[in-house]
Amino acid sequence: FLMGCAPTQPQTQKLEGMVQGTTYHVTFWSNQAVDNQLIETAIKTAFEDIDKNLSNYRPDSVIETFNANQSIKSQEVGSEIIGLVSLAQSVHQSTNGCFDLTVKPLFELWGFKGEALTIPSNEALQQTLAQVGMNKIEIVDDSHLQKTQADVRVDLSAVGQGYTVGKVSEVLEQHGITNYLVEIGGELKTNGHKPDGLAWRVAVEKPLPGERKIHKVVSMPKDAPMSVMASGTYRHYYEQNGQRYSHILDARTGKPVTHDLVAVTVLHENPTVADAWSTALMCLGQQDGIKLANAEKINAIFIRQRGSEFLETHSEALNTATNLAIQ
Repeated sequence: FLMGCAPTQPQTQKLEGMVQGTTYHVTFWSNQAVDNQLIETAIKTAFEDIDKNLSNYRPDSVIETFNANQSIKSQEVGSEIIGLVSLAQSVHQSTNGCFDLTVKPLFELWGFKGEALTIPSNEALQQTLAQVGMNKIEIVDDSHLQKTQADVRVDLSAVGQGYTVGKVSEVLEQHGITNYLVEIGGELKTNGHKPDGLAWRVAVEKPLPGERKIHKVVSMPKDAPMSVMASGTYRHYYEQNGQRYSHILDARTGKPVTHDLVAVTVLHENPTVADAWSTALMCLGQQDGIKLANAEKINAIFIRQRGSEFLETHSEALNTATNLAIQ
């Protein structure tokens, strides 16, 4: 009789699909009854709203409307974009300009928006660099952004995926769900724990082109939210004449980074912040990146490649973190 009346362990629920050109997986559980269909609809609505605001691939999005408007007058873009630009300005300043949301023309110049690499002449590079710079956009107020140079364009992809992970997490929490794992294209956030009381465990990928192997496994905190965002030169690149050209561009030079740092993983409670910093530290390279991560108290894993060997370094904050276990 006692065994028959014992409470059953809640089962995890899973939602998945395609969004932003990649896959998403949402895993959650609750002790209370939840309407999965209602949650899935709310998540898809969040995806649609983000797409309408942040997408650089649809000409009618808010950010592309801003980009297309060749004007230096104030434009209304909404609080969502203002918040992302404000974060990016802070990270841009901390990296002395390496991280920059206005590099869109440089991506196009190098052919990274298409199927073939185009190595630009120095003259073309300098002309394009003249269009780049976070100092060419200004926040007017909580909903308005202004260009100081009419041809500047903003690309929010360096923070967009992290922001989307955060918005999906908010949807779950609005429905009373506090135990979840949200993953979009390998970028993720967890909160709470699994139904059996164990921590969510997530894998950090080994930085190998064309392969998916586990490098490390992180046991996430059970009593606080945590996000894992990664950036690397091993996923998106071109090779020409034996040289690799990464999609990670240094906005100060207009060129792909050439250092031996191949991957940076940042762990932070805010997925948007983690997304921005993973790209920023990847741009800076090992020496300057870990120095800044230590100064900003960022949990970060740096992986360099020397031949076939991978060298791993942790930031000081990660080395002293008590709520994370890395194996």
